[in-house]
Amino acid sequence: MIKYSYITCKEALSYSRLLGLDYSLNPYFGCEHGCIYCYSPSVFRNEKIARNWGNFVKAKINIVDVLSKQLKKIPKGVVGISTVTDPYQPLEAKLQLTRKCIEVLSANNFPISIQTKSDLVLRDKDLIKPERFDIGVTIITLDNDLSKKLGSKTYSPESLIQVLEEFSDKGVDTWIFLGPIIPEVNDDEENISKLVDIAKRTKSEIIYDKLNLKPWILDSMEKFLENERFGLKDRLPFLITKNSEYWRTFRARIEALCLREGVQCKPAFP
Repeated sequence: MIKYSYITCKEALSYSRLLGLDYSLNPYFGCEHGCIYCYSPSVFRNEKIARNWGNFVKAKINIVDVLSKQLKKIPKGVVGISTVTDPYQPLEAKLQLTRKCIEVLSANNFPISIQTKSDLVLRDKDLIKPERFDIGVTIITLDNDLSKKLGSKTYSPESLIQVLEEFSDKGVDTWIFLGPIIPEVNDDEENISKLVDIAKRTKSEIIYDKLNLKPWILDSMEKFLENERFGLKDRLPFLITKNSEYWRTFRARIEALCLREGVQCKPAFP
């Protein structure tokens, strides 16, 4: 049962250290998807928040007005929507905070980069123009059953492929966030090859990332690992270090595949 509430914010935009972004905007605090691998709650360094992530959503009810005022004081730059929560989670269908923020940003000529796991973004096709937007969707697997076990019940891989197809046809730059890569879970040859094929067909870039075991993440994944990949939990921390043989091999594999198929590809954190 998701607990919904309203909060207010003092600022709408915060400076971003993510590659390619100048600012981040998160209309909601908390995320209804509740993906077991998500490390966003670790950003807040609060165990209570982290362990309750996925069970609450707080809407920043004044964010549109705050954004309008803040834009008058800052230089133009690329705004990432969103960086720690999904801007198109189910509550957005009712409140339209993301849509209203996009309207304000567009009116002030700010470039916008959207990342989501929801086809609700298609609702805003009338606002999303090729010259000022790029659209990224997170797809970690094309297996519907596995997707539901790892992440949200509110989206499907097929719906996200549709997002790529429709925006690509419209001329909007699109990309696939292939992350996290979880060893022995979603790193099989068939899954990766099919995702590269989708990227090629939709002229999308692939940005890939390994599992990030921030505090409490392994606890969140424990039940899944025990039921689905018994014995993997103890090996995961060693498999996903940045210099591990596993990660070097995976990087070489996906880079070679993308090069062969003519798909742009890069790690999320070079």
